[in-house]
Parts: sequence; C-alpha cells; structure tokens
Amino acid sequence: MAQKEILMPQLGESVTEGTVNSWLVKEGDYVNEYDPIADVMTDKVSAEVPSSYSGTIKEIIVPEGETVKVGTLLAYIETESSNESDEVETSEKIDKSENKQKNQNVDNNDSMAARYSPAVLKLSQEHDINLQEVTGTGLGGRITRKDIYSIIESGEQISNQQEKPENSKQHISEKQPKTSPKSQITSGENDVIIPITPLRNAIAGKMTTSKQEIPHAWMTVEVDVTDLVKYRNRVKEEFKANEGVNLTYFAFFVKIVANALKKFPELNSMWAGDKIIQKRDVNISIAVANDDELFVPVIKNADDLSIKGIAVKINELAEKARTNKLAQDDISGGTFTVNNTGTFGSVNSMGIINHPQAAILQVESIVKRPVIINDMFAARDIVNLSLSLDHRILDGLVCGRFLAYVKERLENINEETTNLY
Repeated sequence: MAQKEILMPQLGESVTEGTVNSWLVKEGDYVNEYDPIADVMTDKVSAEVPSSYSGTIKEIIVPEGETVKVGTLLAYIETESSNESDEVETSEKIDKSENKQKNQNVDNNDSMAARYSPAVLKLSQEHDINLQEVTGTGLGGRITRKDIYSIIESGEQISNQQEKPENSKQHISEKQPKTSPKSQITSGENDVIIPITPLRNAIAGKMTTSKQEIPHAWMTVEVDVTDLVKYRNRVKEEFKANEGVNLTYFAFFVKIVANALKKFPELNSMWAGDKIIQKRDVNISIAVANDDELFVPVIKNADDLSIKGIAVKINELAEKARTNKLAQDDISGGTFTVNNTGTFGSVNSMGIINHPQAAILQVESIVKRPVIINDMFAARDIVNLSLSLDHRILDGLVCGRFLAYVKERLENINEETTNLY
C-alpha cells in the first residue's frame, strides 16, 4: 500500500486559488482514478476535482468552505502499489507524521490569529466580530467562513470592541490588515444580511485586482448594423433547422472581432511586468450564465472558425455553464474578452478588463434610431461598441484603428459579402 497526495489543481489560466464548496466523498470511501471527489469554485468556474489515483480516501485535509492556494494538499488517498518498495512507503509515512507533528506544534504554540484565512478576516471586520471569541469547527479548530456566517445569521454579538488581553490585541494588530471606513459598516435591525458566496468573493477579488493593477481607458463607436439585422433575420430559421442552434448576432460580432485581432495583435496581448506578451492564438473569452452565476469560458482559435462554428461553440459553452459541466480547458487560455451586455438591454457600459488581458469589448443592445442619410431621416439599427483598454499596453491610436476596422466590417455584412460557413 502507498499513500498519495491529492492537491488543489489549477482550474484555469491565472487562477491562483479555489474554494472547496463540498466534498463528494468521505474518509474511507473507495474511488477510481478520475472519479470526482470534490466540488471546487474559483473566480472563473465551478468544477469537479477528479481523483488522481484509484484507492481509499484516508484523510480529508481541507474542510468545506475553505479557500486555499493552487497546489495545496486537499486529501490523502491510499493506493495499492505493488511496484513501490516498503522503503518508499515508510518514507511517505514518516513525512506525513513529521508534517502532522509540525502542525500540532503550530496549533499548540501559535495563536489562531496566525491561521485566519483572508476571507475570514474580511468577514469578521465587516461585521465587527471578535475572532478570539469564536469557536472554530474547521480542521484543528480553525475558524471557517461557515462559522462566521452562522454568527451573522444568528445575530449573536461578538464585538471586536470587547476587552481582550493586551498580548492578544498586539498579535491581532500585527496579523490583521488595516480596516477601511467601508469595512466599518454595520447592519441595522431591518437590514437583510446576505453572506458572500465563494463565487461572489472570487469575482470581487478578481475585479479588485484588475482595477488596482490596470490603468483603464475607454473608447466607444456607433455602428450601423441594419444590413446585418436584415441578413440574419432572413437566414435564422433555416440555420436553426439545419444546424440545431440559434444564429445569434453575437456570433457575427465574435467572428469580426477575432479577425480584427489578427490584424491588430497589440490588443491580443498581456502585461508581464518587464515585457508585453503578444499572444499568437486568438482565444475569445465570453460571458455566459446559469440561473444565478456568471462564467467566462473561452472560444479557442476563434479566427479559424466560421460564423456557424462560433454559433455552435457559443451554444455548447452556454449549455455547459447552465448544467455546471464547464471543464478546466473550457475556461483557460483566453486572450481577449467580448461581453454581450446588449442581452440585458444595455446601450452604453464600460467593462472591467479580464485580468491579465489587455482589453474587453462590450457589445451593446441593437436599437432603432433616426439617422440622417442623404439629408433625409431614416430608421436604422444601431449598436454601440465600448472598448476598455489597458493603457500600459495600448493607446488611442491603435485602439481607434481596431474599432474603425470592426465598424467597417460589421456595416458591410450582407448576403453577398458574408458566408456563414
């Protein structure tokens, strides 16, 4: 027998941590290799973690609700291994025993303040909860977010203003980050307390990183897509009958943007500190949602796909999102984001860049507007395209040319110039 480690996988490019939503197995269960053992949430996707081995789950290390870094030990699994020597097995057991002893020493000699997760610290500060007075239910008595949520929901008063030993005050001040005035907001008697879900917390962290690190700038162009609307309306029923999926306007936009990124590769780049990395592959990130969660899967090599191919891929990714079946490959590798904000009726918005990408394009709602053509008013179908750009990488010149190219291509989509296949 041999004991193996199951680690937190990297569920997507730039993903650095994940939250264990739930364990799908318990200690003592036998699993086969690739069987799902845990449901994990990141800022990009909810995914099942498969077992790396066939064997018996011996010990679950990370409790439900905990957020840990990629590569963190999640659980131990005992496998049958006739090829490994007793010496290797003994060595692994000794290593595990030494790690356990180290953890016990930390538990005995270090205060729990040193083991608070960032999420627990943030929640305790927002709701004025003294963590020294909270009994943790996590591994080794560690305080989890579930413990904090229980206190919030019960309305129990465990204030940070309570009297604490002097050395405890000093230790907390060293370990906890300074609170901002916003974190001092307290709830009133008639307020509704909504606990932060792992997904919402992950999104908050991602958006904060993007706004803090990326100097955003914005540009918007107005596009006359009257011919596109007429063309799509003429062929959509036949397309649905033949292909089994809807021919959306969004498929046309994604295709034109993918072609534009090949012509203006500067927008298909990423900031890497001392250099700019220009990506060769054009992988378009798109936003899709289920009932109450938003995900950002990726259409790989979108420039090589036809409009039909993109329409099929959009439908496939949306269906996976609705059924929580998005895999790691579905959400990794994005180089540029196109966001279909027009779905909600938006006509003008400024997106936050999907870090570490260089730009995001908001495709707004197509609306009828009066336009002057040859000194006469005409009703035309108009859409706004709003580009958010990383001003470290891009400037107005290249972005203006990019938008002008996209505008010109979209305004010339019709039955004679555009092939769906």
